[in-house]
Amino acid sequence: MKQYIFTILFTATVTLALSWAVWRLSLRFKLYPGIRERDVHKTPTPRLGGIAMFLGMVAAFAVSAFTPYFSIFWSNPVQVYAILGAMLLTVVVGIADDLWDLDWMIKLGAQFLAAGMIAWLGHLQIYSLPIYGMTVPSSAVSFALTVFAIVIVMNAVNFIDGLDGLVAGVCLIASGIFFAYSYIVARDGGASSYFNLASFIAAVVIGACLGFLPLNWSPAKLFMGDSGALVLGLLMATSAIAITGQFDPATLDPAEFGRSQLLGAFIPILLPIAVVILPLIDFASAVLRRYWGGKSPFSPDRKHLHHRMLDMGHSDVAAVLIFYAWTAVIGISILLMYIATSQDWFGQYWIGVVFALIGIAACLVVTFSPSRRPVRHPSGESHS
Repeated sequence: MKQYIFTILFTATVTLALSWAVWRLSLRFKLYPGIRERDVHKTPTPRLGGIAMFLGMVAAFAVSAFTPYFSIFWSNPVQVYAILGAMLLTVVVGIADDLWDLDWMIKLGAQFLAAGMIAWLGHLQIYSLPIYGMTVPSSAVSFALTVFAIVIVMNAVNFIDGLDGLVAGVCLIASGIFFAYSYIVARDGGASSYFNLASFIAAVVIGACLGFLPLNWSPAKLFMGDSGALVLGLLMATSAIAITGQFDPATLDPAEFGRSQLLGAFIPILLPIAVVILPLIDFASAVLRRYWGGKSPFSPDRKHLHHRMLDMGHSDVAAVLIFYAWTAVIGISILLMYIATSQDWFGQYWIGVVFALIGIAACLVVTFSPSRRPVRHPSGESHS
């Protein structure tokens, strides 16, 4: 655990220092776009924070190569190089988009290419699904399923990047919950070492988000832009896919295994979905909304969940904190279900269920009790 804590702190420190440098250089050379109609902020703000996050995460990977504790995943360096290559491609295209607004087809093509690098070159794929021992029928299906899963999570995370501190905080909470789960899985599975690629990636994401938040908190001095949000989505999806390889589909046979093992086998799908449930809902609703409106699924608008919360009367900070709360409640409730059953706690599933019911009720009250009057616009768009 000490090595993971070091990784988080190291990544956070490097990212914070680089974020400050990127912010100063962006102001000096005026590397920031103008205000767009859909933007919530009113002052031109640099959007190149993804560079600092990327370099901070790369530094953590570099240090891990010389750390004996992490030799377990460096024994197959091709996987790590594939991840780093996919990150680099994503950041380069994201920077270009943050500066010049690339066509959405170019961005989507780059995302599929980055996801393909992880699936094809890194051999990190979804080979089985924890649904009663179901295995993916062919290598082609496995590859396609993996690529689409990564691209969907990348865009889901990117779509909620509309308020100061929103993406960094949501990814920090989600990755923190996922890190706890992946560490517990390794421990309970009797592994000789608790160090694995999934936990390391989650730790790196936590550190990058921690280091970036001070400059991204409201009022933000620096945005992560597409280069940061897409890389975070890429790594979160990759860490979830990496841990699925630790499960044998046979563990889903309820006739042979108890409730604890059954739930534990479903967690690789349940938890990654749970911790990014709000981004996924926002992404799905945006795609459907634009499709029905005869627009491109990736055409921008101001009808995302965070825009609607502002229109309800929430302040920017309140809307962000509510997103944090929803992410924490949903993710922690499922994590508690797993921990309670695996450790044979009293109540088992009900501990997580009760936590979820209380937490969701509290979130609903806060969500629908804004501190200001709703903002109404005839056009149906917010201009907060």
